[in-house]
Amino acid sequence: MHIVRSLLLAAGILAANTLCAQSWVIGPFARPSEAPVIEPNPFYYFTDPITQDKTLWDALHAFNPAATIAPNGEVAVIFRAEDASGAAKIGEHTSRLGLATSKDGLFFTVEGAPVLYMQNDAEKAHEYPGGVEDPRIVVAPDGTYVMTYTQWARDRGQYTVGIATSKNLKDWTKYGPAFKNADHGRYDKLRYKSAGILTELHNGRIQAVKLHGKFWMYWGEIQIHLATSTDLINWTPVLDKATGLPRVVMGARAGHFDSGFPEVGPPPLLTRKGIVLIYNGKNSLAGSPEAATSQAPNLPAASATANIPSAPDMALPGDPTLHPGAYSVGEALFSASDPQKLLARTEHPVLTPVWPYERNGQYAAGATFAEGLIAFQSQWLLYYGAADSVVGVATAEMQR
Repeated sequence: MHIVRSLLLAAGILAANTLCAQSWVIGPFARPSEAPVIEPNPFYYFTDPITQDKTLWDALHAFNPAATIAPNGEVAVIFRAEDASGAAKIGEHTSRLGLATSKDGLFFTVEGAPVLYMQNDAEKAHEYPGGVEDPRIVVAPDGTYVMTYTQWARDRGQYTVGIATSKNLKDWTKYGPAFKNADHGRYDKLRYKSAGILTELHNGRIQAVKLHGKFWMYWGEIQIHLATSTDLINWTPVLDKATGLPRVVMGARAGHFDSGFPEVGPPPLLTRKGIVLIYNGKNSLAGSPEAATSQAPNLPAASATANIPSAPDMALPGDPTLHPGAYSVGEALFSASDPQKLLARTEHPVLTPVWPYERNGQYAAGATFAEGLIAFQSQWLLYYGAADSVVGVATAEMQR
C-alpha cells in the first residue's frame, strides 16, 4: 500500500509539473476513488436479436467508456460490454454498448439491456459477429447525441468507425461507416477506428463545434488523422496533397509513453490555447519478451486509400519507466487556425496504470484508456477503460 501511494504521489507531482510547464494541458488528474466505477454484471441478460439466445451481455468485461450529460442533467456513460462467448483472447468476445447513469459521476446505475448492438439491420455485415466497441459521444448544436464507435466484423477482419445518433441515449439510429460516402466509396475497404469529433465548452456543457465552417474529427490508431463534415454524419478524410493519402498529424515518439503508437481518446476540445486532444499512448514493445510473441493488429498495407502502416512500429525504444505495451493517457495541442498542425504534446503521461484494477485484467500489460471527457460541477471528469476490464474515472479542476 505504501508503494502504491508513493507511486500515486509521484504521478501527481509529475502531472502537476507538466501542467505548470504547459499551461494548455487539462489537469492534473486525480482518482477520486480507489476502485472502478463500473464493473461487469453477471446477471443481466437480453435476447440477442440475431441468435435468439438469452445472452449475459455484460458478464465478462465492462470498459472503454464514452461520457456525456443526459437530458435530465445526470452523468451518462456508454461503455463497451463483453459477453463470455468466443475464445479467451482480446478481440474474440462479442461486444455491445451499455448505458450507465449517475447523479454524482461516481456511483452508477446500469441499464439492464444494451442500448447499441448487432441486429438484423443494414449494419449487420459491418458488426457481426464481433460487435460494436469503443464509443465516443458528442452533443450536436441542436441537442442530438452523435456517437462514433467501432464496427467489428470479426470473421472478415474488417473494422470501421460507425456513426449513430440519438435524442435520449437509449434509442439509436445507425448511419454506417463514417467514410462510406466519401469520394465515391474510395474508403470502403479501409480499416480504421477511434474517432473523436471536435467540441467546445458551451454554457457549461461540451458540444460539437464548427471551425472554419466545418466539423472536424481526429481519427485513428497507429497514426492519427483528420476528417471533416458538414452534418456530423458523413465524413471525408483530410488528404496529404503530396501523396493523396489521409494526412498523418501525429505518430509515435521514441522513448516516450506513446513510443508504440498514439490512438485518439475522448472528443478533442477547442480552447483559447488551441485544440486539446487527450489521447492514448501505447508504450513500445521493442526489446521486450512480449515483442517476440505479440501479433500486430490486422491492418491494411499503405495503399491509395490509406496511409496506415501494415503493423505498429515497435522498433522505437520505449519508456523504460512503464511496462512494455502499457497504455497511458497523454495530451496534444493542435492549432485552432490549422487543425492539422501539431503544436505540442506532453512529455509524460497525465494518467498511467497504477492501481491493481488498471494493471491486472484482460490486458495484462496495464491500461488506462480514456474515451470520455465531460464538464460536471466545475470539474473535468475523464472516464477510461482499465486493463480492458472495468471503467475508472479521474477528475481535474476546471481552470478559471
